[in-house]
Amino acid sequence: MSIHWNAPLAMFWHGSWDHVLASMQWIFMIYFVAINLTYLLLNYVSAYQIVRYMREYRANYLPPGLRDYQPPVSIVLPAHNEEKSVVASVHSLLKTDYPLFEIVVVNDGSSDGTRAALIEAFGLVKVPEAYRARLHTEEVKGVYASARYPRVRMVDKAKGGKSDAINAGINCVRYPLFCVVDADCILQPESLSRVVRPFLEDGRVVASGGVVRVLNGCTVNNGMLSKVGLPNQWLPSFQVIEYLRAFLFGRMGWSPMNALLIISGAFGVFYKERVIAIGGYRGDTVGEDMDLVVRLHRNLREEKRDYRIVFVPDPVCWTEVPTDVTSLGHQRVRWQRGLAESLWSNIGLMFSRRGGTAGWVAFPFMLVFEFLGPLIEVVGYVSMIVLALAGLVPLQAFLIFLAAAVGMGMLLSVNAMLLEELSFGLYARPSQQLRLFAVAVLENFGYRQMNSCWRFYGTLLWLLGLRKHRRWGPIRRDASWQHNLDENDTMPIDTPAEGSVHP
Repeated sequence: MSIHWNAPLAMFWHGSWDHVLASMQWIFMIYFVAINLTYLLLNYVSAYQIVRYMREYRANYLPPGLRDYQPPVSIVLPAHNEEKSVVASVHSLLKTDYPLFEIVVVNDGSSDGTRAALIEAFGLVKVPEAYRARLHTEEVKGVYASARYPRVRMVDKAKGGKSDAINAGINCVRYPLFCVVDADCILQPESLSRVVRPFLEDGRVVASGGVVRVLNGCTVNNGMLSKVGLPNQWLPSFQVIEYLRAFLFGRMGWSPMNALLIISGAFGVFYKERVIAIGGYRGDTVGEDMDLVVRLHRNLREEKRDYRIVFVPDPVCWTEVPTDVTSLGHQRVRWQRGLAESLWSNIGLMFSRRGGTAGWVAFPFMLVFEFLGPLIEVVGYVSMIVLALAGLVPLQAFLIFLAAAVGMGMLLSVNAMLLEELSFGLYARPSQQLRLFAVAVLENFGYRQMNSCWRFYGTLLWLLGLRKHRRWGPIRRDASWQHNLDENDTMPIDTPAEGSVHP
């Protein structure tokens, strides 16, 4: 009797398992083909756009006689507990080669000596300046200005997080364009000129972002990049290739379609009035940079505006990346949670009647491949390994799948490296190119899988509602460049009168 009932049951379960196994294999295969075809398409679009860009703008941007016609820009520098680096960061920004700009440092309730260091270094004094609270923020305790450095001002406020600090800075800036810069970034002398150029060429532009490159391994003198190099450690080296992929054929590919959904929080320029119109930066998300751009798309399309959000491929901003696994993991988990929050809070953009390419192409791509991608990748890798060990998947089929996945990853990384060499050529020495090629190959054996696991964990945290917002997320970096700065080399320059620019 036992055999009579268990035999059909075993056959049923065996048949069901085969069906599930076959379905999983098809899902992984379709996902694998779709994501890589999309990446290849973006790669070819980016290659065409970069070649076109280099042909048109390889020469200097503007003749010296026309530089004074560039619109003024306000640089917002949010800072929390940055006593050791904030002074060097401001001195570095003062070296920017741009005719009309100001620097607004926002001290977001620092518990160390950030406020005192700024006051002492720049001779700041509290001034009775009118503060228009167009965006709601935590209490602003005072605005400080300097007679020695007229370009520099400081907003002292209660702690509210990075988004709250940027909003306070927007309330205080004088000029119609503002640029948010992280305290660990270095701008090249022509950075602002390059990233502001789209506003001059097209009156529809409301936001412009630039390339962010890895500073680790480079040589910095007096707050300016003097020599481009590669990191000595493997972890930052992997991130060099990762940044090349993300910017040179990721964001560069979406820009000509007006479907760019993210401008790096490390360096981007925005039209102030448009940002104020949508309520500024949201304080309840850890991905405030992407959330702002997605909301700009959604709002402008709902209003039937003709607008552009663009990307400039020049290497205009250099930033230090994490050098230890713990800090890198925290950063990637935070990025993935920010991605999830930005997408789901603006889900109305997807497939909306006026969504355009941003809503019908870029948004679904981000949702399926960037948000759900880590879940599918991790489950796919684990399932294939378990099934191969259990003998349910032929070893040959497993090895073919693994070779295809690794091979495609290598192809995309090498393509990004070639795009960099064919366009800007910053890593010109043969030894650097050989090292980049080795990194592009080796990152596929452990690093990319580890990154997928971090993103998988970040997605799970968001799905389970375990958001635990960290308003300021410290990351261990070298920051040696900030101690190699001759502060006397920065000469105070009178701040020009306020200008204007139309969106």
